[in-house]
Amino acid sequence: MPVITLTSDIGQEDFIIGAVKGQILSIIPGCLIADITHQLSSKNYLQGAYIFNNAAKHYPSDTVHIVMVNFFQYPQEHVLFARYNGHLFVVPDNGFLTMMLGLRPKEIVKIDIKGANTFVQITERIVESVAYYFASGNLAEAGEPATEILEIFPTQPKIDQAWMEGQIIFIDQFENVVVNIRQEEFEAHAKGRPFKILFTRNETIEVLSRNYGAVPIADKLAWFNSAGYLEISVRGGNMAGLFGLSKYDEHQMSKQRPNDNKWFFQMVRIFFE
Repeated sequence: MPVITLTSDIGQEDFIIGAVKGQILSIIPGCLIADITHQLSSKNYLQGAYIFNNAAKHYPSDTVHIVMVNFFQYPQEHVLFARYNGHLFVVPDNGFLTMMLGLRPKEIVKIDIKGANTFVQITERIVESVAYYFASGNLAEAGEPATEILEIFPTQPKIDQAWMEGQIIFIDQFENVVVNIRQEEFEAHAKGRPFKILFTRNETIEVLSRNYGAVPIADKLAWFNSAGYLEISVRGGNMAGLFGLSKYDEHQMSKQRPNDNKWFFQMVRIFFE
């Protein structure tokens, strides 16, 4: 049975998501539809990639993920339809494909949307191409070859022999803070050495916890969450609000010097002894 997920920055107060689901069920009867989220930021691709990737990887092979993020940032005559690691992705040609995958997939075609002026007209073209793929199993015939696409890649942690520096990529509704340092990267670099996790100018954490219950109420903690990313929190508190931490903004940071004050509140450093 075909599976399609929907992800967007549209929200669910408008009719758009309901209309897209209606189109899918009309054109691909019996299809299973799942919402990942419709609350992504249209400006913060790094955060969007973190949220999408860590949900999408749990879906079965051959799932088609329709991702509608910052759809009208650039004039669109096509959208991208790509296959990678057993999953398929329909994404605007605005850099989000390479941001979420961390690479350019080898199999990409373009879905023509010229002459489609409204969002619902565009999504109808998308669903028709997806239906063709499900019927034929042939991605190459579901669109035209995509030779040039816009490529934007995720920011990686900076690494030196004695330290690692990561960016805050996500703050959840409880104001827990997620940093783009993965557990395998940390362990490979730490090599069992003692460490200090430094955030803001002088706040540190020196141990890793198994979960939130491992420390007393109101204590700071650091752990690697279920997605494998470093997360720093205050048990029963709001880490971001208490310490003035904020999500990393590549556009903003490109205009700032490294010693500008806001830089300290979007980065987390780990020092090794």
